[in-house]
Amino acid sequence: MSIKHIKNIALSAVLVLSITALSACSKDEDKSEPLAELDLKTITTEELQSNLEDDSWIVVDTRQNDAYNGWSLDNVERGGHIEGAVDFSANWLDVDSDKKDEVLDEALKTKGIDSNKNIVLYDANGEDVKSVANYLNEKGYNKLYTYDVSEWAKDEKLPMVSYKNYKMIVPPQVVREVLDGKTPETFENAKNIKIVEASWGEESEAYSKGHVPTSVHINTDTVEPPPNWMLANDKDLAKFALDYGFTKDDTVIVTGPDTMASYRVAVILRYIGISDVRVLNGGNDAWVSAGYELETKSNQKTPGDNFGATIPSNSDLIDTIPEIKEALDDPKFTLVDNRSWKEYIGKESGYSYHDKAGRIPGAVYGYAGTSSVTLEDYRNIDNTMRNADEIKALWDSSKIDTNNHLSFMCGSGWRAAEVLTYANVMGFENTSLYSDGWIGWSSDTSNPTETGEPK
Repeated sequence: MSIKHIKNIALSAVLVLSITALSACSKDEDKSEPLAELDLKTITTEELQSNLEDDSWIVVDTRQNDAYNGWSLDNVERGGHIEGAVDFSANWLDVDSDKKDEVLDEALKTKGIDSNKNIVLYDANGEDVKSVANYLNEKGYNKLYTYDVSEWAKDEKLPMVSYKNYKMIVPPQVVREVLDGKTPETFENAKNIKIVEASWGEESEAYSKGHVPTSVHINTDTVEPPPNWMLANDKDLAKFALDYGFTKDDTVIVTGPDTMASYRVAVILRYIGISDVRVLNGGNDAWVSAGYELETKSNQKTPGDNFGATIPSNSDLIDTIPEIKEALDDPKFTLVDNRSWKEYIGKESGYSYHDKAGRIPGAVYGYAGTSSVTLEDYRNIDNTMRNADEIKALWDSSKIDTNNHLSFMCGSGWRAAEVLTYANVMGFENTSLYSDGWIGWSSDTSNPTETGEPK
């Protein structure tokens, strides 16, 4: 199984639209003629509203994914996306990847952006649409139209969709505002904002090569010490919290070069009891893509003497092996295995330091990527969060009941921490992380395991 198995799953309710010609174009002209250098026709809000049931049209949000998720960017009055719109961000076109053409072609198919359809592209800055329109036109798409989403957002009666907990993953522009001393949306009650950088190794490694300004480095070994790299015990986590001067009332933004490490540390910070933990969506690459510079100077942590609560204060967020064993008998519980298909069926362990392969009996395949260090099933090509409809389609294809309590697992907690956070962003809060994952489970030979494709 792979992402290709769901590429034809229909996305919910495509918006449908009619158009009027620009001043120099008549309404009756042949709309299928090739574009001449972004000579896009524009539709009005009224026309958009009056044609929502014509499935020969599709509307596409070309802005950065944070705006699609819910953030009010580019001076748009309301964040989120037009109900039924799919996403195809102009930012994706700037990613340097050998697989970019393949990945973007797959995205077009998955989202139903078909050259036979009339495609309305919208943005709020007048630039994103141009980039995507040029890209599509070069691929033979010629039924392309444009709309300014700012007009839609001005009317409170027109529906826009924001993910319930979109604030948990933040855009670089919002982090920049924080650094500039401003108070961005959703930060009105933030008492003490701290920015940290999560990566493996000491400061001489990734951190020294560049990090978001003012961020303090957290070596992931601190919270999951070698040689087993399992979650540190509560006593060591309490020491970690005081060493960094964290308190339960902090607002912490986790950044870093590897988004997976950021999500791993973010979940641990939530577990110990910090009330407001967020992650830079897309990591350091998103920061640079937004036009901001990384700094290389070392920022030192400031120790504290009182976290303000018992650690852990959010113990239900992380499941232990005994808890998993008991919960697997509960029909209202689902253990979601976010590893590659080959790991899931036991063809490979996924790790150089762990040779046991297989899965926990009862765990449901929850998708991830092609290896233990990738998560392409849940990310866009720029490593931002994939849209919720497509993530939900993955789960539906594995018959994952989202009414159940969902406990996410992988090999040792990194991939699953990211997926757990995305689930929370989407509004699924009856969730947890089985942190020790397959490595922790299979290290005890008394625990049952299985291999092969499940029946």
